[in-house]
Amino acid sequence: MIKKINRVEKMAFALLLGCFFSLVVEGKNQGPYIELPKSGLDPGELAVLYLHGDKQSETIARYYQAQRNIPADNVMAIVLNPNKTVVSPGTFAVQKKILDLKLDDSIQALVLTWAKPYRVGCMSISAAFAFGFDSAYCSSTCVKTKSSAYFHSGSKAPYRDFNFRPTMMLAASNLDDAFDLINRGVEADDTQPMGSVFLLKTSDASRTVREQFFAEIDSMFGKLFDVQIMNQNSIKNRSDILFYFTGLKSVPHLDTLNFLPGAMADHLTSTGGQLTDSYQMSALRWLEAGATGSYGSAIEPCNFVQKFPHPLIAMWHYASGSTLLEAYWKSVRMPGQGNFIGEPLAAPFRGYRLVRKKDRIEIYSPVLRRGYYRVIDEQVKFNQWSKSSYMGGLNSTSTQAISKYKSYLVIKPPYSNRYRIEKIPSR
Repeated sequence: MIKKINRVEKMAFALLLGCFFSLVVEGKNQGPYIELPKSGLDPGELAVLYLHGDKQSETIARYYQAQRNIPADNVMAIVLNPNKTVVSPGTFAVQKKILDLKLDDSIQALVLTWAKPYRVGCMSISAAFAFGFDSAYCSSTCVKTKSSAYFHSGSKAPYRDFNFRPTMMLAASNLDDAFDLINRGVEADDTQPMGSVFLLKTSDASRTVREQFFAEIDSMFGKLFDVQIMNQNSIKNRSDILFYFTGLKSVPHLDTLNFLPGAMADHLTSTGGQLTDSYQMSALRWLEAGATGSYGSAIEPCNFVQKFPHPLIAMWHYASGSTLLEAYWKSVRMPGQGNFIGEPLAAPFRGYRLVRKKDRIEIYSPVLRRGYYRVIDEQVKFNQWSKSSYMGGLNSTSTQAISKYKSYLVIKPPYSNRYRIEKIPSR
């Protein structure tokens, strides 16, 4: 059974995002700098892997490291044959053990800078790097596989919480495509896009099993995005696409589409994750068309919805400030046969907006979910003078709530240059 987002969560989330997206602020984030609570992975928590001796793979890795300011020590080589699509479990186990000895506990996720190999025995390569090779995540017939504890979790540190590192393939056919993909991911950050969502009920009934989620997506996100549920096999000549979920062997007209930076798009089919030689449409075609992330199975999964991204859950986490890698991984209950591809750190909804009122500044962000927060004046520790008791109470250690009636936090003058917001754990 797919875990549902309950009615209280839905109402609170819709209200929060509705207020946030209705804001019109001149000059993005003018005013004090606000350090938000952690909502997802940071560059220093990623290890970037490239294939030893493969110049294209290493070039992609180095470019990505530079564009995302990832520590140079986090870029590592691994010895796998770049001319093969499938790695044997034995060969993989040796390389995975060597890699694990190099990784410290700060590394929470992995990035693979190649499109081939894409499989380890009966597992997708992204799942094999995440969990280690484990046949419990495999299936040679139409049966369900082992589930991921990370599915729809609130974790912001998967290795710490679940002892595994979710993995995404920064995959491309050539360097230009790879650079474009990386640049789109960086460009997506804090754009707060109000794009279109396309949910297609195609004539291929066996591949359109995710339509059971479409009405709920429209109910939750219909006032925030342009949600279009369509009874047709494809779309063409569309722009501002943020999410596109469908089910077909091959999706036509991708060359006529315009995707927003950070867009997610995938098609439910058997072998979309066989990136370089699929007899169906490779998930790479989505990235080449302008999407920033996609998903496809590397081995026949049958059409269990649990083995493919749950569109509602992917959108939920993404719009709450998660990175692309986290949102996609949290949306698949049984990921052992599927490859996640794209720019892992893209985070269009991680930022904040400030609204100036006569006597205060209001802070809005999708990251600020219901609960209590401590607003801390970071400049106080640099100042030798003391503020008034009023300011000490409001700005230095102010405790405020986000609720269904109030979706913002407040700071009042005299303003400092920098504030930090901490989430107070619920008891």
